[in-house]
Amino acid sequence: MHDSTASDPKYHALALLSGGLDSLLAIKVLQEQGLRVLGLHFVSPFFGKPHLISHWREVYGIEAVNVDIRRAYLDMLSRPAHGYGKHLNPCVDCKILMLTHAKTLLPKYGASFLVSGEVLGQRPMSQRADTLNLIRKDAGVKDLLLRPLSAQKLGPTPMEESGLVDRSRLPGIWGRGRKDQLALAAHFGITLIPTPAGGCNLAEAEPAARYLPIICNLAEASSRDFSLSHLGRQYWAGPYWLSIGRNQHDNEALEKARRETDILFRLRDLPGPCALGRQYEPAAGVAPGMTPQAWPDDVLADAASFAASYSPKARTFSEGGAEAGRPVVVLVRRGKPTSEVVTEVVVTPARQTPLAWTEPKHEALAAWKRRS
Repeated sequence: MHDSTASDPKYHALALLSGGLDSLLAIKVLQEQGLRVLGLHFVSPFFGKPHLISHWREVYGIEAVNVDIRRAYLDMLSRPAHGYGKHLNPCVDCKILMLTHAKTLLPKYGASFLVSGEVLGQRPMSQRADTLNLIRKDAGVKDLLLRPLSAQKLGPTPMEESGLVDRSRLPGIWGRGRKDQLALAAHFGITLIPTPAGGCNLAEAEPAARYLPIICNLAEASSRDFSLSHLGRQYWAGPYWLSIGRNQHDNEALEKARRETDILFRLRDLPGPCALGRQYEPAAGVAPGMTPQAWPDDVLADAASFAASYSPKARTFSEGGAEAGRPVVVLVRRGKPTSEVVTEVVVTPARQTPLAWTEPKHEALAAWKRRS
């Protein structure tokens, strides 16, 4: 066990802490040797649980800090050097980004090496032996990174060779099974087993499909844009983006998500959804001649007609009966909420409109990846 002295640094190591079992165990293995480890919990638009910092300290005895990499992650996402996984997940470049950033934090915390909970062979894309070596090389952490859970299956690191870490006490876990990890958790008295790590929306089919139009159309997407894609129903008509609430919770969330440049649609006389049209600066080459950052009147009317069709009360006007085809009034709100400009547009609710609003489909993501 490592002996602490007054001259010791505050932390010996910084560890990537996802909150999954593997990352927790990697830290516990080193804590058992008397080493002080600080967890780095990275937060991006697609993953991160910053509210769990106190939970990890109280339940597992692990100190951690949140590390915001949102802007750097978005810059990387559009063109990851090592490509995407099954959906829109750039797992290899993601790990490189986190380790590269973690390396810059070593002096701040007086630490001398980095720790990751990766297990050799556990994931087919990012945890093969060749990929683990690639990540270590491209992140510039070849002599700084220890993967303690698979240490006996990997070559010794400078931290082990120097005696700072006792290699003989490190595991040699490999493969996709979880038996060894659960046994190690029992050894440490961990009874509250976290759900498998991950939780990255980029690795899920539906969120990834919703993200693709944002990546393709916006000149510089922000975290708020990706957050908006989770609200309500999502529709695109070329470069025009419309979010429609499904219930009162969605409607309130869309109101809160509103920017000064956004457009809000709401029926004047009938109950129905709130809809938000996001105006933005388009990426170069997107829909020449169309201006999604300033919707023309025909686009506003088309969006209002489409959004109104999601009101059951409004839809009866155009689906038969004595009032078939009756128009409705939609309020179009623009500008700052405190000094907005409200205009009225009269439309007939219609699910099929000239602009043909469509939901993002996973098939489009697959086709885009083949072309990229």
